[in-house]
Amino acid sequence: MNDHRETRDRRIVIGVDGSIHSKTALRWAITQARLVGAPVEVVSAWQEPVLIGHSYGGPPLPYEGESIATITEKVLAETVADVTGQQDQPVEIRTRVAQGHPAQVLLEAAAGAQMLVLGSRGHGTLAGILLGSVSQHCVQHAPCPVVVVPQDPAPSRP
Repeated sequence: MNDHRETRDRRIVIGVDGSIHSKTALRWAITQARLVGAPVEVVSAWQEPVLIGHSYGGPPLPYEGESIATITEKVLAETVADVTGQQDQPVEIRTRVAQGHPAQVLLEAAAGAQMLVLGSRGHGTLAGILLGSVSQHCVQHAPCPVVVVPQDPAPSRP
């Protein structure tokens, strides 16, 4: 008899773009990782935006002088530092920046993982991370369970 189950590692993959939603999701992922003894793989994706820059009479681009990859790396490092600075008993955290559409990058990163964690919304196309639409795509196509963490949900009231 053939066993067709996929072999999963214990990683919890989390998509981060620096938004408040992704920070909330990262806090949740770290807490979950601590509970199950798993490492956290924090992933950010970037793409070249399709913008008309100042050479066409528009305003200067906000990241002029730095590559989008460099800015993405900085945002990722700042986000992880901000969130882990608020956590007790940190877990093993690995970070990765990849070029590509956020949904595709996250789906590839989630292959073999225990779960994929996403915030309910992101920064939008300018930042290159669309967690609102990305989370929907990942829920439909992920190779592992997906958790979409809402932004600080209000407590239920009777």
